[in-house]
Amino acid sequence: MSAHRELSAAAVASVDHSDLMGDVLDLPAQLEDALWRVEAAGLPRRDAPEGLVLCGMGGSAVGGELAVAATGRRARRPLRVSRDYELDPWIGAGALVLCSSYSGYTEETLACFAAAGAVGASRVALTTGGALADSARAEGVPVIGVPSGLQPRAAVAYTTVGALECVAACGAGDPPAEEVRAAGRLLETLIEEWGPDAPEGSEAKTIARGLAGALPVVYGAGATVAAARRWKSQLNENAKLPSFASVLPEADHNELIGYERARGLAPLHAVFLGDEGQRSELRRRLELTAEVVEATRAAGVTRVEARGDTALERLLSLVLLGDLVSVYLAVLAGVDPTSVLALESFKERLAEP
Repeated sequence: MSAHRELSAAAVASVDHSDLMGDVLDLPAQLEDALWRVEAAGLPRRDAPEGLVLCGMGGSAVGGELAVAATGRRARRPLRVSRDYELDPWIGAGALVLCSSYSGYTEETLACFAAAGAVGASRVALTTGGALADSARAEGVPVIGVPSGLQPRAAVAYTTVGALECVAACGAGDPPAEEVRAAGRLLETLIEEWGPDAPEGSEAKTIARGLAGALPVVYGAGATVAAARRWKSQLNENAKLPSFASVLPEADHNELIGYERARGLAPLHAVFLGDEGQRSELRRRLELTAEVVEATRAAGVTRVEARGDTALERLLSLVLLGDLVSVYLAVLAGVDPTSVLALESFKERLAEP
């Protein structure tokens, strides 16, 4: 991996054969399109005293996590993300269950869709089609349509806006359109600062070069935990890197001590995601933890600060930055960021009798 490779638009295009970068740069437009799609779905407003359960796997679950984090303590109903075959036993007719599967064939999500129907919960499907859409339409369940032709992880605008609309539909939050459009405007500005046409010394390109050749550990606290998990998965899938996400304050009670013996084991690099909306105790912990890791000299350290006025803006700014960094890292390594052959092979083997 060459940390000195140019990261211009032409350099990215020479490696990014399926134009995953184009999908990243389309995030503002996708947010607007997603608003149109949730409006077209015509979700009924139904009070759900048991709250909202957002079911999905991989990239299809990310939007749920971001929506829950953006809603935060404003939530008027319980909000829960589920990545499993089964629903929690407390879920019943008083819940709204959003089942999100980009392909429409994710077996865990299909199982949750059936389970939600069996207990009488209200349901919404978010998908491009497949078995999930077929089942939903056959049972009169609203479907939020998602455009095909994307990698599931590149559909984050659609999964996030769909989840936010369900937050409003169940009575847990307010309609998201105004905040989503404001976030889109901010992202357009940030793309100018961080995108391929930005200077080589831009924040996104600098972070990518700092992570080149290292094993990244991304730390989140409060709302930025959702963004840290997004960074981790994008570094896995786009940059083809082992990467891990960790949570403060929990990591300060165990993981921090591990850096004492980390020197020489692997080239580690810790990334700390800050947000002005974090409570003061978490802000202090992020900085102190970064200082302790630096003092061990066992890992590089990068501090990142979210941008924006609202929680949604700040989260999506971190999503955009992490997505760009992951594609830049793929370019530095000379690997196509779109290809996920190992995942496809695994799914094929899993489907074998």
